[in-house]
This record gives sequence, structure tokens and C-alpha cells, in this order.
Amino acid sequence: MDKSLYLASQSPRRMELLRQIGLAPMVLPLRTTPPRLDVDETPLTGESPEVYVHRLARLKAEAGQKAMIGRKLTPRPILAADTTVALDGVLLGKPVDAADATAMLRAYSGRTHDVLTGVCVAFAGRMEVRVSTSQVRFRTLEADEIQAYIATGEAWDKAGAYGIQGRAAMFIERLEGSYTGVMGLPLFETAELLRAIGVELY
Repeated sequence: MDKSLYLASQSPRRMELLRQIGLAPMVLPLRTTPPRLDVDETPLTGESPEVYVHRLARLKAEAGQKAMIGRKLTPRPILAADTTVALDGVLLGKPVDAADATAMLRAYSGRTHDVLTGVCVAFAGRMEVRVSTSQVRFRTLEADEIQAYIATGEAWDKAGAYGIQGRAAMFIERLEGSYTGVMGLPLFETAELLRAIGVELY
């Protein structure tokens, strides 16, 4: 049984999660291998967090399809995902610098924020998208804790400036939703999408 698929992401966390459910993902770079297939991740005016991640996941899967065809790769299912954090309905992406990361973590202190991940699977003319939304509550954080966390380097290249699978787990008082969704790939929704396009998981 062929369990290989293309992952239109270079996230090691997503690779790890797909392997966890017995799949054999192969990275399909969108930006680093010619032709470049950049996806504009700028939110549209008035766009809700849910619509945003749904749209981005679909755009990345479409770019993955173009990459597969353009590079004459063996046709396989393509999986793409996009994760964002929202606080009071405001999108928070990856931090641009330490000050940005500090502001994000300070904003979560003693409050609940949403983590949304859109997942898209494309194969054989079909494209399916699902969105997972989780609520994460942080305990009250001290300023020195925030700075110590940023110094670990974990905040970089992560939506919302933290990784639940790392030291930030110590900050999380409560989680309602999908732990793997907060990591960047909700496995329940991912498995449902793969089954919908005919990928056998067992």
C-alpha cells in the first residue's frame, strides 16, 4: 500500500506528525526549488482568521500541484497547511523580531487565544479543505519568563511566537481543541481529508 504524499511545507513538525500516523511524506518545496511558487500570505481586508487559513491552505496546495506538474514529479496526493494565531479576532503571524515576539507573549498572559490551522489535500482533480480551531489559555507570565523563553530561540518561525511542543507547554493552563492542530497539523482533520480522497491509512 502506497502511503507516500507530498508535503507542501518545510515544517519538521508537520513531517513528524504525518509519520506518526504511518504516512511517508516527501517535502515539496515551493520557494527554494525553481520555478519559485510564492504564496502571498497577506491577509485580505476584513478577512476572518478562519477564512484566512482556509484560503492559504488551498493556495499552498494549488502551488504544490503546479510544482509537481512543472517538475514532472510522480503524481501523488499533496498536503498543505497554514497555521495562525488570533487574539480578539486579530491575526498574529510569525514574529519579525524579539520585540514582536515579546509583545505577542505578553498579550497571551492570563488570557485565551485561538490557534487555527487550515489543511488542504489535493489529488486526482479533487481538493478538500478543513479548518481546526483550538482555544489555548496561558497562565500569567512574568517579564523575565518571556525573555528567557525568547532566548531559547523557540519563538522564531512559529505562528504566534511559540511552540506548544517545546518549553511553552509550561505556560499553557488549558487547551480546548486539537493539540496537533496547535502544533501545525490537526491529525483528526488530516486523516478525514485523506480518507475522503481515497488514501488508505491502515
